[in-house]
Amino acid sequence: MEHNLKRLDRKIVYPGVVLNFCKDTMQLPTGKIEEWDFLQHKKGGGACVVPVLPDGRILMIRQYRPAVDRETLELPAGAKDAEDPDTSVTAKRELEEETGYTCGEILPLVKIQTAVAYCNEYTDIYLAENLQPIGTQHLDEAEEIRAEAFEKEELLRRIYAGEIRDAKTVAGIMAYAARKYS
Repeated sequence: MEHNLKRLDRKIVYPGVVLNFCKDTMQLPTGKIEEWDFLQHKKGGGACVVPVLPDGRILMIRQYRPAVDRETLELPAGAKDAEDPDTSVTAKRELEEETGYTCGEILPLVKIQTAVAYCNEYTDIYLAENLQPIGTQHLDEAEEIRAEAFEKEELLRRIYAGEIRDAKTVAGIMAYAARKYS
């Protein structure tokens, strides 16, 4: 599809540690020039994992998120360490660090782009089965995370009730549920 919207320039207004806040100079189809906000994820994104315990329950993490000023229930996830690694490595690392479990196998489940209107971040979501405990979590200094296990149906109920709103978590649980029913 052809489009007449053109980016004429992009300037980094504020360089962050993970994100750059940018101003894009855009030419609209009418010829009008506007400035738009754009968030540039420096590493492009990361990975998320749906960890399924041998009894079928899904291992979730609970943590406080300052951006929304509340505790959230999420799937383990994190940003890539390097510019272009295999995101399954990121998914395995986050599983081990945040839950204290490792997995026997990890399979691609779904790919998402978090907010295409203003950000380039993507998340590759994986399914991890044959989980085995490795001991303790290896959390970052700022992380306070509790791992908890839930039945798939309970997580679906919480999604539909609006209790779980994190995009990567909703996408991962829904993709896993659809996979099991197909």
